[in-house]
Amino acid sequence: MNVFDSISARAQVDPPPDSPRLRIAGHDCGWVAHDVQHWLAAFPGEISMEPGTVHLLPELAGAPAAGRTQAVSELLARVAAALYEAGRLNGWRNELLDVVAEDGTVLGVVERASVRPLGIATHAVHLNAWTDSGQLWIAQRSFSKTTDPGMWDTLVGGLVSAAETPESALLRESWEEAGLLPHHLKDGRRSGQFTVRRVLPEGYQVEHVTVVDTVLGPEVVPENQDGEVVALRTVSPEEVLEMVADGVFTLEAALSMKASLGAFAPVSLIVPPAQAPRVSL
Repeated sequence: MNVFDSISARAQVDPPPDSPRLRIAGHDCGWVAHDVQHWLAAFPGEISMEPGTVHLLPELAGAPAAGRTQAVSELLARVAAALYEAGRLNGWRNELLDVVAEDGTVLGVVERASVRPLGIATHAVHLNAWTDSGQLWIAQRSFSKTTDPGMWDTLVGGLVSAAETPESALLRESWEEAGLLPHHLKDGRRSGQFTVRRVLPEGYQVEHVTVVDTVLGPEVVPENQDGEVVALRTVSPEEVLEMVADGVFTLEAALSMKASLGAFAPVSLIVPPAQAPRVSL
C-alpha cells in the first residue's frame, strides 16, 4: 500500500448524516453541525429549518449582490457571536473569511472560528520550500495551537482571508510563518490542488488547498515571525515519506507533500521543482 493511500481516504469523508445542508440566500454553502441547530432556532424570520436543510435568508435568493452581501454578513456575525457566547466556538479569531457557495458565488464574510460548526468551505495555501540540494523545509506547529498542536507541517500554510487572493495570502503567510519576502517566492510554481472533507470535533471541514513549490538558496534560512512554529528543519524526500507513514504530519501537510513529491511516483523518479511547469495560483 502506498504511504498516501490512507491519508487520501481520511480526506474524503462525508458529512455526518445528522448534519443538515446549509443554504444561504438560496445557495448551498455547507453542513450545519447537529447541535448548532439549537442556537440557530433563536433567529426566527431570518433562519428557517426543514428536514435536511437549514435556510439562512431564503428571501434573498436571486437578490442583487450588493444588498445581499451586507445582510448575509450581518446575520452570520450575529450567529457567530451567539455561538461564541454559548461556548460552542474554539475561541474567537477576529478574522473574516469569504463565504463562497458551492457554485462559486461570494455571499458575504464570516468569523473564522465559526466556519467549521457551519461547515462553510475555506480556502488555504501551502508552500513547500526546497533547498537547492533537494531537501524540504518543514515546520513544527506550536503546542498551543487548537488544531494539530505539535505536529509537523509544510514550511508555510494558512487560510485565505476575506478579500485576499491566494497570491496575497501566500505572501502574508510566508512572512508570518517563515520570514520570507516576495522575492523569495518569485519563481514559485503551483504543484497541485486538492480538497479536504472530514469531520472534526467542532464540525465539518471542507477546505480547498493550493500547493506551491519554490527553491530557496543556501543564503535563505527561514525564521518564524508569529510564534506559531516551535521548530524548523530540512528533510529529504525519503524522510518525508517515513514521516507521512508515521503520521507526524498534519493531514493537509501530508497531502501537500504528496502533490510536491509527484503523488505516487517513486522517490527516485520525482521531478525536481525547478523542472516543473510554472503556473499562476
